[in-house]
Amino acid sequence: MGKGLVSRTEDYSQWYNEIVIKAGLADYSAVKGCMVIKPYGYAIWERMQRALDDMFKETGHSNAYFPLLIPKSFFSKEASHVEGFAKECAVVTHYRLKNSPDGIVVDETAKLEEELIIRPTSETIIWNTYKGWIQSYRDLPLLINQWANVVRWEMRTRLFLRTTEFLWQEGHTAHATAQEAIEETIRMMDVYAEFAEKWMSMPVMKGVKSANERFAGAVETYCIESLMQDGKALQSGTSHFLGQNFAKAFDVKFLNKEGKSDFVWATSWGVSTRLMGALVMTHSDDEGLVLPPMLAPHQVVIVPIYREEEQHQKINEVVSKLKKEFQTENIRSLYDDSDNRSPGWKFAEHELKGVPVRLAIGPKDLEKGTVEVYRRDLKKKEFVSIDGITAYVKNLLNEIQQNMYDKALAFRNEKMVKVDDYSTFKDILEKNGGFLLAHWDGTSETEEKIKEETKATIRCIPLNNEKEEGKCIYSGKPSQQRVIFAKAY
Repeated sequence: MGKGLVSRTEDYSQWYNEIVIKAGLADYSAVKGCMVIKPYGYAIWERMQRALDDMFKETGHSNAYFPLLIPKSFFSKEASHVEGFAKECAVVTHYRLKNSPDGIVVDETAKLEEELIIRPTSETIIWNTYKGWIQSYRDLPLLINQWANVVRWEMRTRLFLRTTEFLWQEGHTAHATAQEAIEETIRMMDVYAEFAEKWMSMPVMKGVKSANERFAGAVETYCIESLMQDGKALQSGTSHFLGQNFAKAFDVKFLNKEGKSDFVWATSWGVSTRLMGALVMTHSDDEGLVLPPMLAPHQVVIVPIYREEEQHQKINEVVSKLKKEFQTENIRSLYDDSDNRSPGWKFAEHELKGVPVRLAIGPKDLEKGTVEVYRRDLKKKEFVSIDGITAYVKNLLNEIQQNMYDKALAFRNEKMVKVDDYSTFKDILEKNGGFLLAHWDGTSETEEKIKEETKATIRCIPLNNEKEEGKCIYSGKPSQQRVIFAKAY
């Protein structure tokens, strides 16, 4: 096992936590339920952020920033929204501390007139602001995104997957028609799917949430769902068509082209640092992280092997040229020339950190004009001529990116099973997990019963789902299509 990791089959949950900690992605903090994202983990998040931010800007969005603190009264304006988030809200009640014989205490005379909520999501503060920004159809569409942190008070936390505070982006857009808003909602789900598949090498199912699983305050929630190696689903991104719910709650009206006043149509959409958890669980193995080259902070690590300083100097000269060549081709490389660790230790460390390609160069390689190339995804090594190594590595990185996607897709397809009776459904869920395609009668009651009995939820109703007559696996009532059930994070 890499650096003494527990294996996935032995204890998947512990395996995941150990990788996150030992690969230097994150750490526990002094604040219960909150984590510290370490530099290596943050470097991966920054690459995700940069790619997504470019995609948002290409689709016409601009970044802004809204307050962290939201007046409590804002939450009472959209009933289903407050009901959805009420149990997770952190509340600020006072604004001063004072010294006392018992140490620092809250100054009871410094009570806020109105409590402030630390944002669990920003619809309310943003729609209150939009009221002053939108008067006419000429002000639409309004396409805004913000990168921020949010707080949702969680009882059971897991690094990256579910923490009290997490980082995310949230898009909030306003439109003149329902059609435009729905098109925006679908466009952003497609952006998330493209990012997941192209950058993360993570296949996703696109679909619509059932009423039970829908975002609080939304008319329709579109989502991307991915399957982790333990057979559980992970909701990896959501895009919500909010209808006119928030516009009505905050009285956001505009004059349309006919000169009539109407409420605007809204969307919101977001992905978070939960994608870091998805990245770990989709690709990693018992030796540690396996990173797709497009997101790896270092795509190539070069490790020198030598006994004498003269050999070291010769290797340095070769590596210096190599690094320049790599830079020209936008290949991110790291020369691990620290002399306080053995080559073997370095090999294990960079394997744990999931660096896609490792090059090892020793005196014999210099004589032969070769370099040892190790690819992390297949754990294979070969010797390649130093001449033309840059083109070779560039091609190899593309190959690794594609191979990681293909492998994850094959796994998901194998775990996507049509099920027609409830006992088989329960049996497969218990033994293998996976995406179970089953008929459902369309009622919330049936969905709740299945969840109570099996912990499985409807992950999504797939987009462009083929219609198929059948009977609900639970109630036996008629059904027109299969939906995807799974246990989820």
